[in-house]
Amino acid sequence: MPSFLLLEVLFIFLFSGVRQSHPLQEVHVSRETTGKISAANKMMQCSAAVDVLFLIDGSHSVGKRSFERSKHFAIMVCDALDINPERVRVGALQFSSAPRLEFRLDSFSSQQEVKAKIKRMVFKGGRTDTGLALKYLLRKGFPGGRNASVPQILVVSTDGRSQGQVATPAEQLKERGVTIFAVGVRFPRWEELHTLASEPKEQHVLMAEQAEDATNGLLSTLSKSAVCTVASPDCKVQPHPCERKTLETVRELVGSAPCWRGSRGTDAVLAALCPFSSWKRVFVTHPATCYRTTCPGACDSQPCQNGGTCVPEGRDRYHCVCPPAFGGEANCAPKLSLECRIDVLFLLASSAGTTPEGFLRAKAFVKRFLQASLSEDSRARVGVAWYSRELALAVPVGEYRDVPALLRSLDGLPFGGGATLTGHALRQAADHGFGSTTRTGQDRPRRVVVLLTESPSQDEVAGPARYARTRELLLLGVGTDAVRAELEEITGSPKRVLVHAGPQDLFHRIPELRRKLCSRPRPGCQAQSLDLLFMLDASASVGPENFAQMQSFVRSLMLPFDVNPDVTQVGLVVYGSRVQTAFGLDTHLTRAAVLRATSQAPYLGGMGSAGTALLHVYDKVMTVQRGARPGVPKAVVLLTGGMGVEDAAVPIQKLRNNGVSALVVGVGPVLREALRRLAGPRDSLIHVASYADLRYHQDALLEWVCAEAKQPVSLCKPSPCLHEGTCILHNGSYRCECRDGWQGPHCGNRSLRGDAPTGGQQSFTSQRPPRRPGHPGR
Repeated sequence: MPSFLLLEVLFIFLFSGVRQSHPLQEVHVSRETTGKISAANKMMQCSAAVDVLFLIDGSHSVGKRSFERSKHFAIMVCDALDINPERVRVGALQFSSAPRLEFRLDSFSSQQEVKAKIKRMVFKGGRTDTGLALKYLLRKGFPGGRNASVPQILVVSTDGRSQGQVATPAEQLKERGVTIFAVGVRFPRWEELHTLASEPKEQHVLMAEQAEDATNGLLSTLSKSAVCTVASPDCKVQPHPCERKTLETVRELVGSAPCWRGSRGTDAVLAALCPFSSWKRVFVTHPATCYRTTCPGACDSQPCQNGGTCVPEGRDRYHCVCPPAFGGEANCAPKLSLECRIDVLFLLASSAGTTPEGFLRAKAFVKRFLQASLSEDSRARVGVAWYSRELALAVPVGEYRDVPALLRSLDGLPFGGGATLTGHALRQAADHGFGSTTRTGQDRPRRVVVLLTESPSQDEVAGPARYARTRELLLLGVGTDAVRAELEEITGSPKRVLVHAGPQDLFHRIPELRRKLCSRPRPGCQAQSLDLLFMLDASASVGPENFAQMQSFVRSLMLPFDVNPDVTQVGLVVYGSRVQTAFGLDTHLTRAAVLRATSQAPYLGGMGSAGTALLHVYDKVMTVQRGARPGVPKAVVLLTGGMGVEDAAVPIQKLRNNGVSALVVGVGPVLREALRRLAGPRDSLIHVASYADLRYHQDALLEWVCAEAKQPVSLCKPSPCLHEGTCILHNGSYRCECRDGWQGPHCGNRSLRGDAPTGGQQSFTSQRPPRRPGHPGR
């Protein structure tokens, strides 16, 4: 037996490969900006006198597949170069153990010839000697180039794993005025790429695996350094946060296992525990800044009104996906014909505080509203008045020959100046603004005063406003944020106030004013407390255009609800290549914020799993810790194209067992059997033939939500107790029994040693949550 024996058990897990599709440089921008970066590539063109040499790594460490990616990247760059003997010249050199000139810079005089030659380049193989290739260029210069008489651009595509020294020859080239771009392939060693690249490093280090993005980055840097102007003046180079990743091998201690050790001088063999480890290949991220060019798109001007989604079709064309109320109109323009029977008096402030510009804005708003709202068969009658110290009735309600005559009267309204006596004007409008009609009750149309002002009143408004409301006048206010509080006092409710941020924003308030004029309070679940979550299928089987239609449908569904922390909370989850919480239940406190965030929800693509998404909702969204309110009805609405739902039956039942109602809206010509299985005991399933037909099912969906909002609920579902505490109903409230080591009303605090009862559990009685407006009794 040997005098010394040591056996160490070592488990080594080797990864033969990592998926090449994993992005090793990722620019963190919105989907819209990504599209603009991609579109800018097609518009960028360099026509300056410049020599461009591609130095392409053809070694075994790169491999043939990544070598082909480097060629593809070079071809994409050539697409943006005006290749001509007098302007841009292009050459290529492949290196591995030794450099090999593929073609000189003066070999070809057209883009087509250069691209064809790059395509024919053959992978060389061998070891990686980047330094030797750089020394070759130091000796011979750019083959076929114009020396230093024009800018010299060297584009090095490599994995950064040179077996020789690169720092010195790279620095010498840069001292000679050569600009070096280091473009990573495969799993690059970023440190070497930074050594190769010119300053500033972040603008000269790119990734060939994302060829479109890298092309934009290279041309953006050339544009920024004034080597050549590559895009139209409307385009701009901007910094964006990005991250780069390195693939590193790390050793982790996994555990220990029995082994045997001998000792010198004895024949004894002793048993012991020896460590064993595993080797893992992991990605390590490095934050960076990437500079990319974006060009204005067709949707930049936000042409789609009223919550419509703009879908670009190239640089100058687009189409709008409109909410149901505005479908069929150009740019989702409002369908504003006032069909309700109503008398409206527009009351415009014309005081010095409002200013002539503000008065003109108010006149333009009323004029545009009337042009879009009044028709020959309209049942609405309109009048116009203005005020400063006194009220001037320019057009009594209904006393105009036709709409053009009414608009001409508006053009003739003078600016008054003087003090802003809004209270006095309201009292006069209540007494004289609607004539001396004697009709009452059902025979009299609804009467509304629409006050437009940007200046705080210089007299008391509360009393005159109450006086007007006692005369059965509905008061609506339109103004800036500076007068919001005063308008709320005048109208009696924030819901009767429209606040704008400027002239264009003012015109966008036209549809909202029309709804307020013609809508009457409607009882129903809109005033009930409710936690409502929408889940949207954002997978490739749905597609971006259909996803945009789902977004518009969900926005239209949200319009009737009173979104605030005391009534309705709304959340949104999207799923496709991954599951993402677009916003949680307690993220947005107003309906406007929810509508805006819904428009910004990302389309993900990829394969979707409804089951995984439902489990995400169960664990990370519809929980008390994430904003769900104890004792409040909870509902989930899943909109799907029907693919990827085979694994959803168990998760959706798990949600229902936890006190959450779930409705499935399946879209497609055929109702799949997998969707039928998700309906549950109350047939919670709506089948829609196409995405365009979603709007016809809005009432049915709202009816289901209202019915679920009135179902009895349990304060313990979902459980408000943290860390596996047990929720127990107790005298109309609940209490949490905590596990060892935790304490507090919801088991959220660690208990100090010796604090917990010997029984291992603590009970705390939680106060019943405050009753919400419209909260169903329990």
